[in-house]
Amino acid sequence: MVNSVRFFIYWTITMNLKRVLLGCLPIVLLFAVANAAFSEEFRVANIFTDNMVLQRNQEFSIWGWGNPGTPVTVKLQNQAATVSPNQQGRWEAKFKAIDLGDPFSITISTAQNSIVLDNVLAGDVWICSGQSNMEWEVRQAGNPQQEIAQGDWPLIRHVRVDHVTSPSKLDDVNNSGWKVCTPENVGNFSAVGYYFARELQRELNVPIGLLHTSWGGTIIETWISPESLKNHPDFTDAIAKLESVYQNPKQQEARAKQLDQWNRDFRRALEDKSTDWKTPALDDSDWISIKAPGSWESQGYQQLDGIAWYRRTITLPDSWESQPASISLGKIDDIDITYVNGVKIGSISDWTKIRNYEIPANLLKAGKNSIAIRVTDQAGGGGIIGDPNDMWIARTGEPAISLAGKWKFKKSDLTRKLGERPEQPFRGPNHPILLSNAMVNPFLLVKAKGVIWYQGESNAGRAFQYRSLMPLLIQDWRNRFGQDFSFYWVQLANYTMPREIPGDSTWAELREAQTMALTVPKTGQAVIIDIGEARDIHPKNKQDVGKRLALNALAKDYKKSVVYSGPMFKSVEFSGNRATIHFDHATGLFSKNGPLKHFQIAGKDRKFVWADAKIEGNSVVVSSELIKDPASVRYAWADNPEGCNLYNAGGLPACPFRTDSWKGVTQNE
Repeated sequence: MVNSVRFFIYWTITMNLKRVLLGCLPIVLLFAVANAAFSEEFRVANIFTDNMVLQRNQEFSIWGWGNPGTPVTVKLQNQAATVSPNQQGRWEAKFKAIDLGDPFSITISTAQNSIVLDNVLAGDVWICSGQSNMEWEVRQAGNPQQEIAQGDWPLIRHVRVDHVTSPSKLDDVNNSGWKVCTPENVGNFSAVGYYFARELQRELNVPIGLLHTSWGGTIIETWISPESLKNHPDFTDAIAKLESVYQNPKQQEARAKQLDQWNRDFRRALEDKSTDWKTPALDDSDWISIKAPGSWESQGYQQLDGIAWYRRTITLPDSWESQPASISLGKIDDIDITYVNGVKIGSISDWTKIRNYEIPANLLKAGKNSIAIRVTDQAGGGGIIGDPNDMWIARTGEPAISLAGKWKFKKSDLTRKLGERPEQPFRGPNHPILLSNAMVNPFLLVKAKGVIWYQGESNAGRAFQYRSLMPLLIQDWRNRFGQDFSFYWVQLANYTMPREIPGDSTWAELREAQTMALTVPKTGQAVIIDIGEARDIHPKNKQDVGKRLALNALAKDYKKSVVYSGPMFKSVEFSGNRATIHFDHATGLFSKNGPLKHFQIAGKDRKFVWADAKIEGNSVVVSSELIKDPASVRYAWADNPEGCNLYNAGGLPACPFRTDSWKGVTQNE
């Protein structure tokens, strides 16, 4: 807010700009005076706006920038502080803790300027962060019209941080401004954050501020500081390289130009029609062999971005002649166009989705049949990836035929001419530390009650590594904020098409890594293995997600007597052909919608089969006629264990688990 004198100067200059340009001396002198007034870059940090929430019962700071030596006075309620900006122009005013009460104003002023923030509340501030499922807005989630119409909770406030990356630490970042929760505003709130806050409001009637800083599709390591991440052995070299490039702006500019040129060539490659290898009669005898599933980078094709083809010939019995069938190719990174006997049967442009296609009648024939897949990889890893159990072709009444194994493979002609993609100049979000620098660092003086976190999908392929990254993130944030605040997260939901046989799962391993982080003090987990959607990585039911997060906070931060966790694996006893599973949080175990599902059991050969399971008191007894000497039990161990149905009296689902510690599919990733 400018004062009247400054506004008059600005208005006079604007109205007389033509005369200034003609050299009118009085206006030139006035222009010089105005410049002197405007040279003071006085402002408050962007996080401070009307309608904000300050953390109650903790000492706190308000900060901003101004001219060195020009005092700044900050007043709120019955407190006032006068400070002077340092040589870099930054000032910070510190205040004693405040408690709940009516809305109030904050005045920040110098001799020349004044800023007033209105409708400020003291309450509890929760930082909301992660990737797209945290970013997902109320208007995008389930039952949006009714939820928006009923979204009148004036004590809930929300601010959303702009998407910004930076290889160096930023002091400030733009945002939406704090918004009061009204039907006009709530549609743009983080759905998980809003439903979390709403549950707290219902129970506590305390103002809740949601500081929302998230970015869809991001990896966990981009949210961790360089000081912490450089001590992780997997990232030491990456941090050193990033810091080296940042210290050499000319090198970064050159890399940016190289990458821009490569991207132009890449777009031409995607449009290239000269390489068309779907024809069944094509001679592919000179193509190399490659294993599928398995990224092509892991098989010697580093930095291959562009188009490559997979081909395979299968032999079918007479009973398949002219019959409809189904084919599954697992996950393909990033885009596939799939042909059977030269005819296109499907295409998906999402690396997280399993390719399930229907093959129409009259397309298959007895004897040899051709499958050709045109795969386009835009960045990062590429190829047919995922689980061997997700690669098959089947028809009604016939056993499925596995398609995992050796395929013929060849890069398209134009892709081969591209060469390796130049290293990115750290412009996108998915590099280590960039969002920590840009979207966390500006708020390190903010006092908060805790953090809610929803992320992990983008790290599922490196789930074993996540075991160390998740605790590192928690400790990093606590150290940098200087607060031992609570940290609660959402375990990954069930997702992708269910499969008929037990097997390994990267998503199950990521869930396990998340659960292992519960050993860190003052943490909690919302298990949502029962409310995901097979075909949507963004399940619409965000209401239960927010509620289950809130149960953790209500029990641990606000000391409410609520059930906050579903059954958690505690121990196993093997006796004969039976395994007895004991749980924590097991009061009132029950199975929802029929007998227990998604228990599997294996002997020492590690070959799992579906198991029978029944509840006995606070335990579950698991067995199978096929396994005489069991060595391991697993529950809900799949990308999508659809229909898993073990709950406790609180109506919360059991957390997926395994009793073994056998090597998983992500351990070397």
